[in-house]
Amino acid sequence: MTDTPTLSVTQTVREKWGWFLALGIMLVIGGMLMITLPLASSIAVTLVIAAVFVVGGILQIWHAFSVSGWGGFIWDIATGAIALVGGIAVYFNPVVGAAALTLVVAAVLLAQGIAQVLLSLKIRPHDGWGWVLAAGIISAIAGLCIWFEFPTSAVWALGVLAGASVLFNGWSFIAIALAARAAGKRTSA
Repeated sequence: MTDTPTLSVTQTVREKWGWFLALGIMLVIGGMLMITLPLASSIAVTLVIAAVFVVGGILQIWHAFSVSGWGGFIWDIATGAIALVGGIAVYFNPVVGAAALTLVVAAVLLAQGIAQVLLSLKIRPHDGWGWVLAAGIISAIAGLCIWFEFPTSAVWALGVLAGASVLFNGWSFIAIALAARAAGKRTSA
């Protein structure tokens, strides 16, 4: 039995490998720019999050009035108003917003790292537990570095993390494109 959707995806990637490569290259360049301009990237990330809060808040308030009889009217209004006001506040002062988000990122990385270390100890006899342990230690160290460097880390942390994410996404598209090109050459040969 053949997996038709997978086959069509594979065939599409092989046929359009150049587009995947171009996308990957552009993402790598964009990621490198974000990393080299971390303050601008941090503020840009913060402004995007502010816009999401504003739009989400407006939609939640609209939702509250659209389905006012469902019993969650007050909750919808309150959370929508908080998101809307928070988004507007971050928009008008993105540096403070970036600082607050930096602390959240540091706390999440630290908590995730501790959880991964504990998980690795729980699964210790299984293959790969060391990778989970290493990932947990790295995550915890990253969180602590951002936390102890605060407020200086607010200038670079969000931009560097977002840039690294975009950079690695770009490399993944490049890898997919080159693998598809190589597979296409083997198939046609």
